[in-house]
Amino acid sequence: LLGCVGIASSIQIYIREKLRAVAVLKCLGASRRQTFSIFLIQITGMGLLGGTLGTLVGVLLQLSFPALLQGFLPFEIEISLAPQPIAMGMLLGVFMSVLFALLPLLNTWYVSPLQVLRIEETSEAKGLKGRIIVLVVIVLSIFLFSLWLLNNTKFAIGFVVAVVVTFSILVGIASLLMKFIRKYFPKNWSFTSRQSLLNLFRPNNQTVILLVAIGVGAFLISNLYFTKDMLLAMTQLEASSDSPNIILLDIQSSQKEDVRDNITPQGLKVIDDIPIVTMRIQNLKGRSANELRLDTTTTMNKWVLNHEFRVTYRDSLISSEMLTEGNWVGKFSNKGPVPISVADNIARDAQLKVGDTIIFNVQGVLMETQVASFRDVDWVRMQPNFSIVFPTGVLEQAPQFHVMTTNAPDVSASANLQRGLVKEFPNISVLDLRQIVNLIENILTKISWVINFMAFFSILTGIIVLIGAVRTSKYQRIKESVLLRTLGAKSKQILKITALEYFYLGVLGSAIGILLSLISSQLLANFIFKTPFIPSWIPFVVLLPGITLVVLFIGLINSRSVLLSPPLQVLRKEG
Repeated sequence: LLGCVGIASSIQIYIREKLRAVAVLKCLGASRRQTFSIFLIQITGMGLLGGTLGTLVGVLLQLSFPALLQGFLPFEIEISLAPQPIAMGMLLGVFMSVLFALLPLLNTWYVSPLQVLRIEETSEAKGLKGRIIVLVVIVLSIFLFSLWLLNNTKFAIGFVVAVVVTFSILVGIASLLMKFIRKYFPKNWSFTSRQSLLNLFRPNNQTVILLVAIGVGAFLISNLYFTKDMLLAMTQLEASSDSPNIILLDIQSSQKEDVRDNITPQGLKVIDDIPIVTMRIQNLKGRSANELRLDTTTTMNKWVLNHEFRVTYRDSLISSEMLTEGNWVGKFSNKGPVPISVADNIARDAQLKVGDTIIFNVQGVLMETQVASFRDVDWVRMQPNFSIVFPTGVLEQAPQFHVMTTNAPDVSASANLQRGLVKEFPNISVLDLRQIVNLIENILTKISWVINFMAFFSILTGIIVLIGAVRTSKYQRIKESVLLRTLGAKSKQILKITALEYFYLGVLGSAIGILLSLISSQLLANFIFKTPFIPSWIPFVVLLPGITLVVLFIGLINSRSVLLSPPLQVLRKEG
């Protein structure tokens, strides 16, 4: 998408410079189709060349991955080239180049031969129907490509809507900016300041093109950075003393206090003390489990009928759970069926709805329950989670065992704890998660490096596209700067005018893009990653001034060739 933005903005400026040549061709007898085809073939050829070069660079980078990543990943990497991605890369280069160039290319279709004599071109006001068709095709292509990548219609529609809204906001702000400056023009400012503001709304201005290119670039770059932060946060394990790394299993109710008294004197604390009761489903929604097992027409997942559930009871939700439907009941009122809370994955497999009844066989005792709520459980969290949770006041007297967790700060503390527990309570199983946690942390650290690398690579691509879009705009500035020099303007004045114009565009475009990325990143965190979003200050402290300086630097470099050339030499040039 960043590449397409660069293509559209560059072709728009390129075609503006060629409209006079198109008019000359039509004066010589060329048809609309011929002039349109000339530039279409040019752009198709550039797309083919760019796609081929890009594919070769991608293949070379892929072949270098084993040398780059072997030290970071705990397994051997084998690289093999697949023809489908290579062909897709080349085809995308051509297709996207032509597709996003069609909108500016339509200007050549409506150029009149009289354009040779006219100073201002007016063809952009024509061909509204054709522009609408091209825009619809572009939006549809983005949607189909997103659907192909994401394989999720809802996500693909959300992405397309976000992109369209972002473009619309940037175009709207650019138009409002030009109207605002025109209406409230500061006539008492200095010549250079006034001239820089005039450049934002004068004929053939670049305000909309550059503001959209800079804004979308900043938007996508900031989005990548914020998304990178969210992904890295999800690959980090909690390292606090409240994160358990020792799990004690099969603690009998009579042993609870003795085990606790064995843990706390060693300076450790009991993080979790969880009662667990085993049970099976006897009857589901009025039908017995045996009947459902024999029913070949049911579409429910029958593993739930054969599974021995280990459930717990408590009066509140924990940090790894979120209520998605129904009402949480923490204490049983001794009236009617027992209200239970079911994890959403179990609810999907068993095809449950809130209010459905389930009869459990609790080690020989039948207990009627009713689904009161569904929970979204984060099974990745390093803590015990349960598919089914009962309220308090029901299972306290049922046959049960307990699970306790604690955190051993080092190997010595873990060994001392296990030695004492095994000696005094031989029935208890001790799981030391320290080695597992260390292995996972090692792998996640390496994964975070890959995420950082890909984010940096994409951000670098965005900056290159921004440079290309601003660089291409230099031809639009040459004639105005030369005319100012001819009228007596000094080089310092022209530099100041150019610097102020690009500074306005850089600050406004990057600021709007970063603010929009904040909103979209919050939506991503809530609806896609389902994780808290804590925005970093890096985009505001680094990206905003960085993008502004890049735009300003390229804008000033554009003016250098004009300042170093005699005015008459530039005026005589055609294009």
